[in-house]
Amino acid sequence: MVQIQENPQTSTLHTPVEINGITPTEMRPWGSFTTLEEGPGYKIKRIEVNPGHRLSLQMHHHRSEHWIVVSGTAKVTCGENEQVLFTNQSTYVPQCINHRLENPGVIPLILIEVQNGEYLGEDDIVRFQDDYARTESKAK
Repeated sequence: MVQIQENPQTSTLHTPVEINGITPTEMRPWGSFTTLEEGPGYKIKRIEVNPGHRLSLQMHHHRSEHWIVVSGTAKVTCGENEQVLFTNQSTYVPQCINHRLENPGVIPLILIEVQNGEYLGEDDIVRFQDDYARTESKAK
């Protein structure tokens, strides 16, 4: 006979954990992002965009980004180009290029973003157009 014991410890798999006093999951009007890992010159995020929502048209002076779609549909604007990406497809966003991420689908868009650059702070965002009236420039 096998006896099953309950483990009193709770899983932290989906619970935000504070790292250096910062909770890695941040809510935004379009969805949320979770910082998965950060080191010198790189940051890895899990981004979730709600159906019908989009991030601002923006650019960064100090970083480039790689986006990999985990699930859902991504409409990507990068410079003058637009493309639609599906699960397991990816794209590259060079620094200083206007870009935008949208979810035209009916399920949440989940993607992994890998940032590379000399400065990776959230204040390195210059917004050109935003559905949520956040168009103030915050470039460092």
